[in-house]
Parts: sequence; structure tokens; C-alpha cells
Amino acid sequence: MDHPLFNKFNRLSFRLIALILGGGVILGGLAIRLLVTNSNSQADLTKATVPVSRQTLQVIIKASGVVEPTQSVNISPKAPGRLMSLLVEQGAVVKAGQLLAIMDNRELKAQELQIEGQLQQSQGKLKEAEVNIPSEIEQARIRVTVANNKVAQAADLLKQSQKRIPRQIDQASAQLKQAQSRLELARARAVRNKYLIEQGAISKDQYDAVVNELSIAEANLADLKQRLEEIKGTSSPQIAQLQDSLNEAKATAAEAKAAYQEKENSAQSQLIQLQASVSSAQGQYKQIEVQFDDTRIKAPFDGIITQRYADIGSFVTPSTSVSSSTDDSAPKTSILALAKGLQIRAKVPEVDIGQLRPGEQVKITADAYPDLEFKGRIIRIAPEAVKEQGVTSFDVIIALNNGQEKLRSKMNVNLVFLGNSIPNALVVPTVSIVTKAGKTGVMILDSNNKSQFQLVRIGTVIDDKTQIISGIASGQRVFIDLPNNNQK
Repeated sequence: MDHPLFNKFNRLSFRLIALILGGGVILGGLAIRLLVTNSNSQADLTKATVPVSRQTLQVIIKASGVVEPTQSVNISPKAPGRLMSLLVEQGAVVKAGQLLAIMDNRELKAQELQIEGQLQQSQGKLKEAEVNIPSEIEQARIRVTVANNKVAQAADLLKQSQKRIPRQIDQASAQLKQAQSRLELARARAVRNKYLIEQGAISKDQYDAVVNELSIAEANLADLKQRLEEIKGTSSPQIAQLQDSLNEAKATAAEAKAAYQEKENSAQSQLIQLQASVSSAQGQYKQIEVQFDDTRIKAPFDGIITQRYADIGSFVTPSTSVSSSTDDSAPKTSILALAKGLQIRAKVPEVDIGQLRPGEQVKITADAYPDLEFKGRIIRIAPEAVKEQGVTSFDVIIALNNGQEKLRSKMNVNLVFLGNSIPNALVVPTVSIVTKAGKTGVMILDSNNKSQFQLVRIGTVIDDKTQIISGIASGQRVFIDLPNNNQK
């Protein structure tokens, strides 16, 4: 590492050592010369020096923190109202969805019953329409079919009449011609027989028979003429009447068809309207159900009730903040506080934050349990620093590995972070670090068993151990106490 990492204790120790051992060239030199002068024995040198060694340094950072819930919420109603029932007390352990309190919901219950009745009425009308409308459409379709059949019958009758009447006229005309021929034959016979009777050639009976045939022929001709006139006289009114009947049947069929189409077209819109009415009633019912359910305050997650802010009869308004009013008549803004789990929030100085990583272990002690040590691990380091009273620090969140049953929310704790380790680091005792002419170094034992100032570059300082980046080698001896010999 290019820059040493000091906690407050380490920096203070370093400064004290620097002040005591530094003192410039004069104090250091005089003291060393004095010690070297006073003792030169090998035993003193052994006691006064230690070898430089390679070790794994474990970075330790100390901080303080506060125990807090991993999840907490102030529970308040969604709509303002009066607290009717409170079902839990402070300290109660609750499950997610458990009923905690009930707001006054009597008016909502009455509205729910009213809307439920409207919904049932709308549903009944819809069901009735779903049965009746298809039946009405079918009846209208049948009326169209019947009317069309009548049109067909009237048209067929008119067609038959239009074919039959001319044929009857033709038949009557033919019969009339035959009758005229018979009449003319009877007249000719009567003339001949009249001459014969005058000549005495025939009897009177024979003559009377001929005259009788003439009378019959005349009468028959007269009947046929009258019948022909009757046929001709009644054909036009009959055809007209049949035509009127056909037109009336067509009009009735058109009306039936229009009614059928109107019923069929309006049926869909009528059903849609009734369905919309049902949907509207269902929406109102669902809305009142939700409002009613909102009066039944339930736990959003598993946890423990940490605070109670309202009593039965208190008027509570929606809010996420805790009411600070002590006046019982003042509106409350929360009913209960619910917390889940425990974690620790620590503030670590900016200078130390670079040594910490999520997942690293943490030792935890609390004043309430001085003989116990708890374990934890870093789960989150804040991405942004906060500055309080001129000190810049970062929030570090620690999850507890144990101690949840003993630690309590808002407890103060002391933390020891086990930061990055430095393997195979060149290490000397921190007390061996001295300053000479403003430069940092150590006093080493030279080949003549005398102390010699050696400039070094130091790294991380952890309590009584200091990392040496460069300047000396492993196995060299450095002074931790000043010997009685002469310094070079």
C-alpha cells in the first residue's frame, strides 16, 4: 500500500511515538549516544533489538454503531377515522396479514349492504334479459315467417284467380256461341214445321215439340249471356280484392321484418347496457369492499410491535410519521410501529472506508453485555458520504450472525472491522519507528554492533505493528530500545 491506514488510536500512538522518538537530530542523537556509551554488551543489544520479519497483517478498523430494525414502518389507516378496536400491544410478535386494529366501519358496512342489493338487482335484470330477449327475438322471427307465408298464399291466390277468370269467360263465350247456334237451328226447324203443319203434313204435337225446343234454346241463350256478363262483371273486383289482400300481407310482413331487425339490433345494446349496469354495481361493491377492508389494519410483514401511538377512540389520520402530540383530543398520525429483524448501522470515517468490503466479518460488543462478543458481516456500504460536525463518514450496514435474541433496537454497540489482510508484509514494531531531520526511519544494528539510522517507507500501521514498504530487509535487527554505544 502506498498510503498507511490509521484508526484514531493508531494515529495518536504514531504521533506520540514520533514526538518522543523524533525530537530532531539533537534529542535522538544525544539519547542514542548516551545509551550506546553506557552499554555495549551483547545482551543489551539483544534486548534492545528485534529482527524484521514477514507476517500477514490483518487490518482492523474500530467504529461505533447503533442497532436498528432491518425493516420498520409506522402503521396508519388509509382514510381518516376513529380507532374502534386495538388487538395487539407493544412487544407483541405478529405475522404478515395478522389483524392489528379496526377503524370505525359501521357506515361503510351499511353502504356495502345497499350496494350489494343494487348489484343483485342488476344481476337479476341481466339474467332475465338473457332469457327473455332471445325468446322475444325468436317470436319476432316466427311472426316474420308467418307474414311471409301469408304473402305467398295471397300472391298464389291472386295468380290462380288471374288465370281462372279468363278461362271461365272463354268457356262462357264458347257456350254462348253454341247456344246461339242451337237457337238458330231451333228457329229454322220452327219455320219449316210451321209450313208443314199448315199443309197438314205433321201433327200439332210434333209442331209443339219444335216450338218448345225453340223456347228452350232462347232461354238457354239468355242464361248464358247473363252468366257471361256476371263473370265479366265480378272478375275485376275479385282481382282487386285479392291484390289488396296481397298488398296488406306484404305490409304486415314488412312490419314484422322491421320489428324483428329492431329487436335483434336492440337486443345486443340492451344486454350491453344491462351488463354495464352490473359491472358498475360490481365496481362500486368492490370499491366499498376495499374501503371496508382498509379499516381492518393488518401487519404488512412478520415482526414485533415496537410502539403504540393511539388508543381506542382516538381519531387517526393517514400518515407515515409519528404523532408527537400528547393531547388525547389531537388527531394521531399513526396507530402502531412495526419492526422486523435487526441490523447495525455504523459510521466509518472516510479515511478507513477504502479498507472495507461487503461480506467482511465484524466483531460486535455492547455495553449491555460486556462479557459477550457478537458476530456480523458487512452487507452494504453507502455510496455517498455524510458530513456531521465537520467529520466525513460513510454509513455501513452490518447483518448480525448471532445475538438477535439479546440485542435490542437503538442499542449502542462497538464494532471492530476485520478489513483487508496484507499477506507476507515486512513488519517492525511500531515503537521502532523514529524521525530524523524530518525523515522517517528506524535504527538498525550495523556490522559493528552499533545503531545506524536507516530511512524507510512505511505502509499500514496496525496497533503495535507497522508495515515497511522499502528501506530494510527481512532478518535485519531494528532497535526498540536505544543501546549504550556510539551511533554512526
